[in-house]
Amino acid sequence: MSAKILRFFQFICRFNFGVFEKEEFKKFLRLGMIFGLIIGVYWTLRPLKDAIFIELVDKLHLPYAKTASVLILLPLVMFYTKLLEKTSKEKMLIILPVFYGIGVLCFAFLMQFFQFPAEAIAQRSLFFIAVTRVLGYLFYVFVESYGSLVVALFWAFSADTTEPASAKRGFPLVVTLGQIGGIVLPYSVGGLPFRLGHSTDTLSLFILGAMLFLIVPFVYYLLRATPKSLLVSFHGTNERDEESKQEPGFLEGLKLLLKHRYLLGIFAVNFVYEIVVTIFDFNFTIAAGTQYSGVALSNYLSVYGSSVNTASLICLLLGISNVTRFLGVGVALAAMPVIVGAALAGFLSLNSLTFLFVLMVGSKAINYALNGPALKQLYIPTTPDVKFKAQAWIETFGSRTSKQVGSTFNMSLAPLQTAFGEIIGKSHYFFLSGILCFPLLAFWLIAAIYLGRTFKKAIKENKVVC
Repeated sequence: MSAKILRFFQFICRFNFGVFEKEEFKKFLRLGMIFGLIIGVYWTLRPLKDAIFIELVDKLHLPYAKTASVLILLPLVMFYTKLLEKTSKEKMLIILPVFYGIGVLCFAFLMQFFQFPAEAIAQRSLFFIAVTRVLGYLFYVFVESYGSLVVALFWAFSADTTEPASAKRGFPLVVTLGQIGGIVLPYSVGGLPFRLGHSTDTLSLFILGAMLFLIVPFVYYLLRATPKSLLVSFHGTNERDEESKQEPGFLEGLKLLLKHRYLLGIFAVNFVYEIVVTIFDFNFTIAAGTQYSGVALSNYLSVYGSSVNTASLICLLLGISNVTRFLGVGVALAAMPVIVGAALAGFLSLNSLTFLFVLMVGSKAINYALNGPALKQLYIPTTPDVKFKAQAWIETFGSRTSKQVGSTFNMSLAPLQTAFGEIIGKSHYFFLSGILCFPLLAFWLIAAIYLGRTFKKAIKENKVVC
């Protein structure tokens, strides 16, 4: 990158993120390129996951697919944690993208033979129907695991190679570049089969599988070109004492989580957000699946994915990250439950696909632009085991467990409609949603205030929290 172009980007970013040193800015650009690929692929796979599952299985089975993802992710997290003990974080950032790249290419090959409209599948043999359903569940769980493990690993690596003051400037920039990937790939790749008149999503999957392999040279470039002084961890004066209390093992991350209130607070914030969003997401996907099907549904949900990231990018460019820079991590964390509470009130009042689209886009965009970078900074004053192991448990198994709670609640929709009739059933469903979610949001607010104060104290005293 030429010096003139670099200075131009530094000028553009100064208002939104602060003043960077030259090499520091290059580092976050490199991290942003990697994150842009990770998020772009994820936000393209995510709508494909729902659309393909609805076509191969059934839209009302979505809560059961969430349950399956929780059960399968538990051994996956254990295996992932074990790998972290034997493999460096740099190698893991190469191994996982290669594994998922191969997996996506395999699913792309299979979709050529098994992705058909639900009406066509119903006319096939029982064996064929069973295979398509298994394939639908496997693809759903596969994408869910990618969204948990690869994203968590990236942020664990970033937190372990960045100091607090630098992260306050750089992490929002990384998220911004990630949103660009989340805008371009879902629309250009996710909707490509629909625009070309294809009947399956095979082409999209082949492209995504190939793009995952591009992460490998980007990681090598980051490690080779970035000065070692900019790839150092935060070290508190009590870090050795905390590390001496930690034992190796695939359950160490879970033990750390249960042992420290700080980590339980991070878990609680993730937990409540995922429950509420799962309820939103289920209703939105069901409504979309009623109006669209096949590659048309993939295209619609891909547009939704691009819209979320576009709105998130606009929030970042308008300076939403300044909330964290000037008011602190605590204020950024506390603002999110208030915003989600307002979105929940709108969800309980109106029920249309267009409104749900706007609601989902707005709430998720603000979460990614404001809450996400703030949450990642919370791991900076922690030991490496917490960054890599405990964070993996929080953002994989913990996240999926919370989605399971929301999915279990969603499973009650069909019985309610059967018992009370469609209109009365929905009114009961929305009423129960308020009873469940508003107390959780109040708890989220309390946890956010605690986390903000603890983080601020740890940085001020130059100590790790755990």
